[in-house]
Amino acid sequence: MTRLPEPAGHPSGTTPETADVADGAAAWRDPARPAGERAEQLLRLMTLEEKVAQLHGIWVGADPAGGAVAPHQDEMADPVDWDRAIATGLGQLTRPFGSAPVDPAAGRESLARSQREIVAANRFGIPALAHEECLAGFTTWGATIYPVPLAWGASFDPELVERMAAQIGDSLRRVGVHQGLAPVLDVSRDPRWGRTEETIGEDPYLVGTVGTAYVRGLQSTGVVATLKHFVGYSASRAGRNLAPVSVGARELADVLLPPFEMAVRDGGARSVMASYNDNDGVPATADNALLAGVLRDQWGFDGTVVSDYFGVTFLRTLHRVAESPDSAGALALTAGVDVELPDVHCYGDRLIGAVRSGDVPEELVDQAALRVLTQKCELGLLDPGWWPTPDSDTPVSAGDGQRAGASVDLDPPEHRALAARLAERSVVLLANTEGTLPLSGDAGLAVVGPSVDTSEAMLGCYSFPSHIGSRYPDTPEGVRIPSVLDALRAELPGARIEHRRGCDIDGTGTSDIPDAVAAARSADVCVAVLGDRADLFGRGTSGEGCDSEDLRLPGLQQELLEALLDTGTPVVLVLLTGRPYALGGVADRLAAAVQAFFPGEEGGRAVAGVLSGRVNPSGRLPVAIPRSPGAQPASYIGPPLAHRSEVSSVDPTPLYPFGHGRSYTRFTWEDPRVDGRPVSDEEPTVASTEGAVTFGCTVRNDGEVAGADIVQLYLSDPVAQVTRSPRQLVGYARVHLEPGAARRVEFVVHADLASYTVAPGRRIVEAGDLDLALAASSADVRHTARVRLSGASRTVDHTRQLTSEVRVSDPEEATVRQS
Repeated sequence: MTRLPEPAGHPSGTTPETADVADGAAAWRDPARPAGERAEQLLRLMTLEEKVAQLHGIWVGADPAGGAVAPHQDEMADPVDWDRAIATGLGQLTRPFGSAPVDPAAGRESLARSQREIVAANRFGIPALAHEECLAGFTTWGATIYPVPLAWGASFDPELVERMAAQIGDSLRRVGVHQGLAPVLDVSRDPRWGRTEETIGEDPYLVGTVGTAYVRGLQSTGVVATLKHFVGYSASRAGRNLAPVSVGARELADVLLPPFEMAVRDGGARSVMASYNDNDGVPATADNALLAGVLRDQWGFDGTVVSDYFGVTFLRTLHRVAESPDSAGALALTAGVDVELPDVHCYGDRLIGAVRSGDVPEELVDQAALRVLTQKCELGLLDPGWWPTPDSDTPVSAGDGQRAGASVDLDPPEHRALAARLAERSVVLLANTEGTLPLSGDAGLAVVGPSVDTSEAMLGCYSFPSHIGSRYPDTPEGVRIPSVLDALRAELPGARIEHRRGCDIDGTGTSDIPDAVAAARSADVCVAVLGDRADLFGRGTSGEGCDSEDLRLPGLQQELLEALLDTGTPVVLVLLTGRPYALGGVADRLAAAVQAFFPGEEGGRAVAGVLSGRVNPSGRLPVAIPRSPGAQPASYIGPPLAHRSEVSSVDPTPLYPFGHGRSYTRFTWEDPRVDGRPVSDEEPTVASTEGAVTFGCTVRNDGEVAGADIVQLYLSDPVAQVTRSPRQLVGYARVHLEPGAARRVEFVVHADLASYTVAPGRRIVEAGDLDLALAASSADVRHTARVRLSGASRTVDHTRQLTSEVRVSDPEEATVRQS
């Protein structure tokens, strides 16, 4: 294990008080006063140098020798003069736990010492705000590794995601971390993009509702959630990381911005990260219209905006809209970026010089510093009783070895149990055409593939073993991560299992394929476990900077799969991936197919549970599975001509659509009603352009095993002023049913959910006809209701209704309510 460098040069102790500090102490130290008022009082006492010190972070543990976890990190990691860095204060401490393997107890002790040094060094005793990555769990050694966001989307279970985020927040707080760099709210636009695994899916409503649940969960523990990446990052050309983005104002407003809007308004997110990309030539980090106009002026966001790592410097080095670090800093601050992360390159002394020379108004510094100080007040960092260790009543001192060295368990049983539940709910049964699944307990199985006997097949690029651990091969993973093979042997102890690797994830060697084929030929069933290896910047097949030219399975995995199918043995395909891959050429030859998106430390057991039948699969696709590897992007929310058309020879229809998923039981949907009345094919239900309708049905489990169905609600606008998607998700409900049981599912749909953008900055709800569809996927409609909105068309803004209300009840209760 490694530890944070020990700060030197300042003795530990209480904060020094000087006369000018004491003058305002009664106001800014009083927790009973509003945070903003306290911050204003403190700001008036601070020098320019002290204010600017609050606007950047320091990455003490950055590795300049390679193995980067951020773009161009090896070019940016300068040595840190700790004494000088904290002399007038410090805004943020960057990733004290997530930059190298750190024992949690030792890391907490080291962070507390660093904070005491920072407090002692500045005359106001202001600590730094420590932040960490926490996308699939706290990205540190020994912490629970949950499924990746694409798996959250597959679960269609925001309540469970909220509970997961609360557990992550609890772990962060226990070791003294205040801010988490999550969730990612980018809507997947092209699955060739390596960071598709970090997205929640291709639909803005799903991304927004699940992402907002994450925000609520994390912030319920007192940890700040940071929305990423604001905005447009996932819409890069050809799915290449950091490539230019060319989206129109309507696509930006109706597809990419709504998840952020939802998380700010309904989730109360307190921080936003400016994105790396440019939008039609304007870098997001320098876009005042975006960061000030949309985020702050329109939505009323009053939290902090932080840069993505080195994003301010990239205005000069990559975007070339600034000629110097000084001008890059001025551009970002003027646009509304409050904090430069992870280190100071363009703020700091350069920003002080720009203010002194008159090139940057000091009011901009005051504005940013006030937001940072307000957030520190909200977190209690400026309260008189604050200590670096939040779970103790007294500070951890250098001599308090017993408590300082106490063990910290960041992977307790209750966290593993929830990780397992989320993993199980995220596994998608794509097909079971021959009824091969569940597997027989005494079958002869050939379990083949490069992802079957390795823990890395479960992990996304922001899990600690993939993100950092690969650079420390002698360090254990820190948590138990059973492979699919281990879990399958435990699930089916009576089965005869032969294991063959077959090929590597992305290698070119074919020598092991014949042995795998021989094992499959002699087995009753072949289970082929294929997929991705997550890493960073080209070191993996999925993850940040690991983009793909097309959607063929990496390496020789397609060749291996086809060879296994040629044996005539029934083949069950299991995919452990960070993106969807094209299966059109082999899908009709598979006995069954299962998709799991990097399901985390308990993912092996979840997949094995589905194969054995212990788990009845209930996941649904958050992104479509393409038929052809080159037919992308082809999101279901595209306008009519984005879909199959007689004017093109290319058919982008997916093999398995958004929302698709099978079960081991049978569900029927009956008695569809609108506003309590049976659905009519002749007369539409009339509602005001300011009103709402209630649409639902009764879901019944007609099978022999318990299971969960996902009822999805889609809205269609047959005729509009601009081209619109033929169908868009506006609600969903997860319904668990025992055999023979039934539940009534109803959605209260406000007219605001039919709104769309007709011109930049103008969103309307207009009178006219709509279709509402209860569906099992975006392509599997079960019941449709026509609705006619009457009255005046109206303009709506960020105060509009963003979600449907979901009601799930016993059918008898619903009947009483409707009557």
